[in-house]
Amino acid sequence: MQHQYYLGGGFGRRLIGDQMIPAALAARELGRPVKLIFQRADDSRFDCVRSPSVAHFEACFDADGQLTGIDHGAAAGWPTLSMAPFFMGDGVDGNGKFDGFSINGADHWYTLPSHRVRAINNDLAQRTFLPGWLRSVGPGWIGWGVESFMDELAAKLGQDPVEFRLSMLDAAGKNAGSKPQDVGGASRLAAALSDVAERSGWGGDLPEGEGMGVAVSGGQERNMPTWTACVVHVAVDSETNAVTVKKIWQTIDCGTVVHPDGAMAQAESATLWGLSLALYEGTAIEDGQVRDRNLDTYTPLRMADVPQLDLKFMESTEFPTGMGEPPLIAVAPAIGNAIYAVTGTRVRDLPIRLG
Repeated sequence: MQHQYYLGGGFGRRLIGDQMIPAALAARELGRPVKLIFQRADDSRFDCVRSPSVAHFEACFDADGQLTGIDHGAAAGWPTLSMAPFFMGDGVDGNGKFDGFSINGADHWYTLPSHRVRAINNDLAQRTFLPGWLRSVGPGWIGWGVESFMDELAAKLGQDPVEFRLSMLDAAGKNAGSKPQDVGGASRLAAALSDVAERSGWGGDLPEGEGMGVAVSGGQERNMPTWTACVVHVAVDSETNAVTVKKIWQTIDCGTVVHPDGAMAQAESATLWGLSLALYEGTAIEDGQVRDRNLDTYTPLRMADVPQLDLKFMESTEFPTGMGEPPLIAVAPAIGNAIYAVTGTRVRDLPIRLG
């Protein structure tokens, strides 16, 4: 007999119930119910990690220097392929299946003259370990690539990163939105971006060694978006390359906010986890196992490193959408873009390491 405990902190891990197997085997041998509790190190070895991933972007311009298209390729291990292959999606070109949970976020709300996305399975990762999910699922790393690249394009074109994004969030065509979940489409993301830019004092003077970065996200799923715009203020020590996040602003449009306190708690926790994943977490796979298995070497965000938060929900009476994951997505690329504003150097890897 299995007794299910209702508790938080699974963040996708509970989708795979393989921890019941050793419990069931032990119970069968002992002839009595057992309670299985993993120590953290054992749980780390038993877990399903987010797959290592890589993204490649190319942009095309016409003779006048105007953006004409973007090609985006992304490769990773696919959790759905291993755990629920029947749930794989069909490509828009009808050529094979793909894992939407490993490419969501590439179908963003920017209007582009031409846009191609290629979702590629990393068969080496697939064979090496069982890929799993991490909070925000695909957009957590897909958004890192998209929003970092958008900043690079703005710099190449000599445009302000906020204004460049706003110029493509015109809610045209497929980005106009529809009832019930995404009424208003990209115009709502543009409104969130304008709001966070104003509240953060975007474009103002900052001390030497400090800078701001911006990023946006449509949320975990395009068909139920929670539009989020983020600005991060960082300081970079010129001698040690230490990055300090001083403040994070987010403006979030999740439709009708059903439970204000609960929504804010979700926004704060997701924002801080986004910061943790960007600067403090990360490990390596060695001999088929994660290298860091406990909190002595795996070092998530500590309380002493929590920056000031300024989070706001847009007033709305539209369809309510999710809050558990979207505020995480834009934090890392906003940090990376802020580092570029300070140092002139692009960071292309997560977690961010300047040393």
